[in-house]
Amino acid sequence: MDEIVYHDRYLDRSSVEKVYGDAFLRWTYGTIGGKAALEALVKRAWFSHWYGWRMDRPASREKIQPFIEQYELDASEFVRAADDFESFNAFFYRRLKPSARPIDPDPSRVVFPADGRHLCVPDLSRCDGLFVKGEMFDLPTLLDDQQLADQYANGSLLLSRLCPVDYHRFHFPAGGVAGPARLINGPLYSVNPIALCQNIQILATNKRVLTELETDSFGKVLLLEIGATCVGGICQTYSAGQTVGKGDEKGYFRFGGSSTIVIFPPGSIRFDDDLLAQSAQQRELYAKVGDRMATRIDQ
Repeated sequence: MDEIVYHDRYLDRSSVEKVYGDAFLRWTYGTIGGKAALEALVKRAWFSHWYGWRMDRPASREKIQPFIEQYELDASEFVRAADDFESFNAFFYRRLKPSARPIDPDPSRVVFPADGRHLCVPDLSRCDGLFVKGEMFDLPTLLDDQQLADQYANGSLLLSRLCPVDYHRFHFPAGGVAGPARLINGPLYSVNPIALCQNIQILATNKRVLTELETDSFGKVLLLEIGATCVGGICQTYSAGQTVGKGDEKGYFRFGGSSTIVIFPPGSIRFDDDLLAQSAQQRELYAKVGDRMATRIDQ
């Protein structure tokens, strides 16, 4: 894979992704030596924990300002000043001002759960691929529950890929009652398209957390957070069993790229036109948390 091209909803044009750690990724997934290192070291949990530990050290603060400048982040959105973070990791899972990510108030709409690059599948039973045509991950493996997989075999899915440069807190796409977060253990491969084009099953087998969200408007919605290489942890900040509002924070990822998946019951929502159009071309749509991604289908 050469350049990673996505469509920016706000600029309404295609853009080329600035990949953090691009040379390392291409070496790891594109060379014999890199693939050997991947199996021996990189996919292991201890490797990601070690890298996350490095990003927790006070010395890592020196990486913050160059990172902001290189990736053109808007520091005016941060709750804390850029020089106020005690480590790079604290900066990485920073909070943003509510005004920076307004939540679509229409109760008939669901919103993106995270900043990132998104792909949708309107009907899982008719999907022939995400990043590569003809290649799709296994739903029962993803959910680690055959009965649940059968219930959502015709459901609608949103995959959101968070790059290291993105805001790394994830939110509820709709209001409802959130159940407990169930950990499904697995390795920690990269979720960058460079890796996914070689093995889409990474999304179904990486370490992940599954939560069931009971909603009045859309039925039971499945929420998954997927770990990846150098993700120091998937941290939940909500309280299970309590009612949550659309756009409320659910949790955050510590250092590293990562993904979320939302699965809706069959026939419950219709994705937005730009998301559908880009996904049909295996091209991700960049959009921010709180913006509309789909509308309820009234029965």
